[in-house]
Amino acid sequence: MALLQISEPGGKPAAPKHRLAVGIDLGTTNSLVAASCGQKVEILPDDEGNYLMPSIVSYGTNSAPVVGHAALPAAVEDPANTIISVKRLLGRSLGEVSDDEQFGQYQFASTGVDSAPVLQTAAGDKNPVQVSADILSALAQRAERALKGKLEGVVITVPAYFNDAQRQQTKDAAQLAGLQVLRLLNEPTAAAVAYGLDSKDEGNVIVFDLGGGTFDVSLLSLQKGIFEVLATGGNTSLGGDDFDRALMALVRSKLGATEELNHKQTAQLKRLVIQAKHELSNSSSSELIFNDQTVRLTVEDFSAAVQDLVRQTITACRRVLRDAELDKDQIDNIVMVGGATRMPVIRQAVAEFFGKEPLTSIDPDKVVAIGAGIQADVLIGNKSADSFLLLDVNPLSLGIETMGELVEKIIPRNTTIPVARAQEFTTFKDGQTVMALHVVQGERELVKDCRSLARFELRGIPPMVAGAAKIRVTFQVDADGLLSVLAEELSTGTRAEIQVKPSYGLGSGEIEEMLQASQAHAQEDMQVRALREAQIEAQQLIDAIRAAETQDGDLLEEEERAQLDAAVAKLERAIADANKNDISEQTEALNKLSGEFAARRMDLHIAKALSGENIDSVESTND
Repeated sequence: MALLQISEPGGKPAAPKHRLAVGIDLGTTNSLVAASCGQKVEILPDDEGNYLMPSIVSYGTNSAPVVGHAALPAAVEDPANTIISVKRLLGRSLGEVSDDEQFGQYQFASTGVDSAPVLQTAAGDKNPVQVSADILSALAQRAERALKGKLEGVVITVPAYFNDAQRQQTKDAAQLAGLQVLRLLNEPTAAAVAYGLDSKDEGNVIVFDLGGGTFDVSLLSLQKGIFEVLATGGNTSLGGDDFDRALMALVRSKLGATEELNHKQTAQLKRLVIQAKHELSNSSSSELIFNDQTVRLTVEDFSAAVQDLVRQTITACRRVLRDAELDKDQIDNIVMVGGATRMPVIRQAVAEFFGKEPLTSIDPDKVVAIGAGIQADVLIGNKSADSFLLLDVNPLSLGIETMGELVEKIIPRNTTIPVARAQEFTTFKDGQTVMALHVVQGERELVKDCRSLARFELRGIPPMVAGAAKIRVTFQVDADGLLSVLAEELSTGTRAEIQVKPSYGLGSGEIEEMLQASQAHAQEDMQVRALREAQIEAQQLIDAIRAAETQDGDLLEEEERAQLDAAVAKLERAIADANKNDISEQTEALNKLSGEFAARRMDLHIAKALSGENIDSVESTND
């Protein structure tokens, strides 16, 4: 398995004519770009000296898109044509976002609920990939001005919990912007690269990444130069934006307001509460004036308003520890990443849960971009890669549907990537020449409780008796977390392959719900699986006996046939009643009853096979 190596700082300086590559933190609220400058990686500022670029794009008639700080006034004056938080639209369907109040100021084109959302703007229809491409283009232009040359590659960070669709659309946006993606890098992992290299830490480290629109928590082991992700969790629809909305609701409640706000008023209130939130990070109270009314907010007010959001982040931390089978006292350090981790209520909750103060010596806004910049410098070939290894993980189990609508997990969640895993399957019926393959994602035992990723068929299987064919199914997840599936019939080499690129991704919080459901229903799922497996085994036995009766029924006396048929009927009733114990008992009884019939058939077919042979020829053949 290929491993990605990260160079140690203080090594040989880059060659004078080094290749230009940058790391990009494509954020929900703000984005940054970083590059190697001499002996270290630095954040590249714009012409005014700003490091953070707001992830905002304003569209006008017959004019180029306005991106970043220049688009901030339009977010208030012309919200319908100014796209914010577009990262939350990546990989989602129109049906998932059309009722989301966060996007209430936008008009969506009618493309079907299962299609990607298309935003109607003064510059024409824009999908999330196009908007993201405009943000990436602005960052690339900033980098090329600062570095005085054309970029040859980029590393773009994504939330660890981004699914296949969200990752693919991020790559599509980069391609549309004319950028060569060297790798998509999970944001918590990028932070660990930057922080670990700077501090030379070893041990178990929690990376707590709460940005504007997404939340990740990852547990990494830093030992002997190896950065290994042991477990990851989070929520792609939880971030600083949600804390802002909670504070907006609190202000409205204090004002006693009941009327709906228009989009302009909403934008104004959001700007005010963000300012108040920042003030509450350094003082016990803050005042804001909205609609000519003054509202006083205290730290206690804010803590009460966001307590459910804080609880969600701590629940994710608890789950990650459980997945890695570690206790809180085995965590050596906690690294805080993302602007939202500046909130004292978050830092206090994290410190109380883990029993130690989190590390905050690196600017939480910059650390992810710095890690991506380090990675980009290695992947483009400017730095040697002989001191550090980076191992990432797959956040959800990947598997295939088997008989009985059961899920056979081929790559379990938290498996180190890149990875390839193969498993052999076989046919269920005699003469089967086609196998339908259904690729699913999730932690439950039944297909209906998991997410469907793709379906395809393997044709050209040689007709054989059931169970004789050997079909090898290989799952491969690359370093960017993208999946490909290959099915091959081993005797003929017949193959079928699919790249899993679904049209839209998981809904808001769905990954978190999937993990919670898998644990809440664990015992029930195992009971259902055991029942389904018993039913499949029983049905296979029934099919085999009926086929044998059709072929060699003359070996049975009438009474024996009647007894077999009665036992088959009992087993069929047990299958229909879905009683596992009864199914097992009736299966065992039918196996015993059919044993003599099976022995007669074997004797008959051996006799036919040896017909015309003598003992000498048989012994000669065996020799």
